[in-house]
Amino acid sequence: MRASNIFYLGIKELRSLARDPVMFVLIVYAFSFAIYTAATAMPETLNMAPIAIVDEDRSPLSSRVVGAFYPPYLLPPELIDQSEMDARMDAGLDTFALNIPPDFQRDMLAGRHPTVQLNVDATRMSQAFTGSGYIQTIVNDEVRAFAQRYRDTAELPVELTLRARFNPQLNKSWFGAIMEIINNVTMLSIVLTGAALIREREHGTIEHLLSMPVTPFEIMTSKVWAMGLVVLVASTFSLVVIVRGLLAIPIEGSILLFLAGAAAQLFATTSLGIFLGTIARSMPQFGLLLMLVLLPLEMLSGGTTPRESMPDVVRYLMLAAPNTHFVMLAQAILYRGAGFSVVWPQFVAIIAIGTALFGIALARFRKTIGLMA
Repeated sequence: MRASNIFYLGIKELRSLARDPVMFVLIVYAFSFAIYTAATAMPETLNMAPIAIVDEDRSPLSSRVVGAFYPPYLLPPELIDQSEMDARMDAGLDTFALNIPPDFQRDMLAGRHPTVQLNVDATRMSQAFTGSGYIQTIVNDEVRAFAQRYRDTAELPVELTLRARFNPQLNKSWFGAIMEIINNVTMLSIVLTGAALIREREHGTIEHLLSMPVTPFEIMTSKVWAMGLVVLVASTFSLVVIVRGLLAIPIEGSILLFLAGAAAQLFATTSLGIFLGTIARSMPQFGLLLMLVLLPLEMLSGGTTPRESMPDVVRYLMLAAPNTHFVMLAQAILYRGAGFSVVWPQFVAIIAIGTALFGIALARFRKTIGLMA
């Protein structure tokens, strides 16, 4: 093995990547616009949901209920007629439609328990379930306050003091942006290395490499360090410029320690990308394999849903995936400011899994490199 061969072959990979505009655009998008979108777009939460109200009572109480809905959870309500309600729901203009009946205030004061109808567009599932409970609470609070002439602030026997650690303002964008970086590190590293190997086959340059005095180990290692470097630089830019600069999300821990963990993760995932590249015979086949591998890696690693909510079998199986340990490592460093003394088990696990993946990919690469020409 010659280090100079690995270095110059890696430079060749970087030049080949620079001449591929599609891959360049994908890298820029994944670590800039995708990060910003993940932080600012929150489809899983109630945010600026449209609501329409049919006020058939026109009383002080109904006006009080109408005035209780305001951003950021809901848009200012649209006052509509009864005849418009079904048509607007069918057209998808409103997620919620509240119908306040005639004589609502008079019946409530007379103790007759009037009924307020809330229509919900249940196709918008996350907003519908969260918003219906939120609207019900608002209406009940306003009616109770009106009936009692003041807002009830009854003292509870136990006072619960909330201290939200690591995210004091409970800002949802903090989680979305950083988790998108973690996911994109895995995705781009697999895509770049696998696509680079298939591109060698499709362009016929693998024949030139086989005629040179280089070994399969040197060829594979050059692809690992070159594509890993690209993703590492892009993730550093995204973390410093997009997350901490543009989005103003505070980073609690050491960025250098996170990048060290990302480098270990890239060692594992680039090896996985080369392994997939040796199996796939073309770019379409590689795309299908990528979906089969990438979706479970991202969805079951703890980045999308907590691992504690998964079945025990899935949790134990996913311990063999580098993503699981990388998510735990990244969250501990970036969210909770953990040091190396806390995350060293994850480092060991990622490096061990990466070494195994590198060995498997290298054995497969040596076996199939002659067939690629």
